[in-house]
Amino acid sequence: MKQTEEKEETRSSFLFRNLFKGLAWFAVIIVIFVLMESYIQQNFKEHIVTIRANPGILYGIYTLSEIVFGILPPEIFMMIWILDNIDLSGFIINLTILTLISYAAGILGYYIGKVFSKTKFYQERIREKYLKQYEGKLKTYGGYLVFVGAVTPVPFSATCMLAGSVNLNFKYFLLICITRVIRFAGYGAVVWYAPELFKDLTSGF
Repeated sequence: MKQTEEKEETRSSFLFRNLFKGLAWFAVIIVIFVLMESYIQQNFKEHIVTIRANPGILYGIYTLSEIVFGILPPEIFMMIWILDNIDLSGFIINLTILTLISYAAGILGYYIGKVFSKTKFYQERIREKYLKQYEGKLKTYGGYLVFVGAVTPVPFSATCMLAGSVNLNFKYFLLICITRVIRFAGYGAVVWYAPELFKDLTSGF
C-alpha cells in the first residue's frame, strides 16, 4: 500500500511540475500578447490580414509543428485569429480545427512509433535526439505519460511515438488523447477573454 502511494505521489509530482512550467510559460505569452496587441494591430495589420487570407498555409505550418514535437506553441495560432478581430463563433470553429489537427498528429505519431521504431532512421534521428529522455518516464508511468504530454508542455507527439513504439493499447491511447481537448479549451478561453479583461481592469486608470 505504501509503495502504491509513493508511486501515485511521484506521478502527481511529475504532472504538476510540468503543468506549472506550462502555465508559467503560457502566462508570459499572454502578458506579452495583451501588452503588445494594440501595437501589433496598428503596425502589422496588413500582415495579419495576409496570413488570415491563407488559412491553408497557416494550418499546414501548425500541422507540421504538431508532428515535429510542438515546435510552435498552439497558443500562438489561437492569438492570430484574435488579432484579426474574429467573432466568438469563428474563434471556436478555428480552435476546434486546431484541436482536431493536434489530435490527428498524435495518432500519426503513434503509428510512426509503431511502424518505424525498429528502423535505423527512427533509432538514430528521432529516438536518440528527441525521445530518449522520455523513455524512462514511459517505463515508469506507461500511458500516464501520454496524458501528461496532452495537458502540459511535454511534447505530445513525442509521447505518442513512444506509446506506439511499445504497442500501447490503441483504444486506451485514443481515450487518453481526448484530454488534449481540455488543454485547448482552457487555453483558448484565456486567449479569448484575456484582452477584454485587461481592458476592463485598466479602463479606470
